[in-house]
Amino acid sequence: MSKVSVDSDYKVAADILCEFLEVAFHCILYTRTLYPLEIFRRKRKYNVPIQIAIHPDVQQYITDIIKSLKPLLNCNSVEKVTFVVLNANHEVAEKFVFEITASKFSIPSVDESDNYLLRLEQSLREFLLKLNTCDSMLQKPLQGATWTIHVHTKESAADSLRNPKTTEDFSWVEADQRQVDTKTSQIIPIKAVNSSIMQMQLYIEENENRLV
Repeated sequence: MSKVSVDSDYKVAADILCEFLEVAFHCILYTRTLYPLEIFRRKRKYNVPIQIAIHPDVQQYITDIIKSLKPLLNCNSVEKVTFVVLNANHEVAEKFVFEITASKFSIPSVDESDNYLLRLEQSLREFLLKLNTCDSMLQKPLQGATWTIHVHTKESAADSLRNPKTTEDFSWVEADQRQVDTKTSQIIPIKAVNSSIMQMQLYIEENENRLV
């Protein structure tokens, strides 16, 4: 496979993953009641009913995050993307970890692509269905919780995170250690997909000693 073909495959995977992560972030905001329910509107994605935050500031912030992730995903530099729920002391209460383990991608031939994309859509649909019902596996949502996004990259990409020119004018900063460590946590597996376009698993780390 040529370098041009590999680069193109990574971009296809990045497009699909960015679209999915944007929807997933909105789902987590809703299921964990991080904003008043009145700011959400019901829509459908992958033929699954979902809730999308319609507040302009929330929408723009998530859009900016996704745009800044895309250049890193394009070059296969991202290892994990983590949606972190913080308690009133700005310590980790929950982490929704999207672990991306793809090392190479292979896009199917034109004749196979329709069936392939249908199977991939089915996998992503199952992710969203799991996210929509994850409340049953977690403690009740925290009052006054906040949230942040962490991106874990390969070492070679760390410097580019601090350069707005390579992350769509969105500057990333090193996370406060309190927002990284979960001293006593349980890991809850949610879903995994292993395909020729992407390999990803989602699990939740729940701090058992969070502030209620």
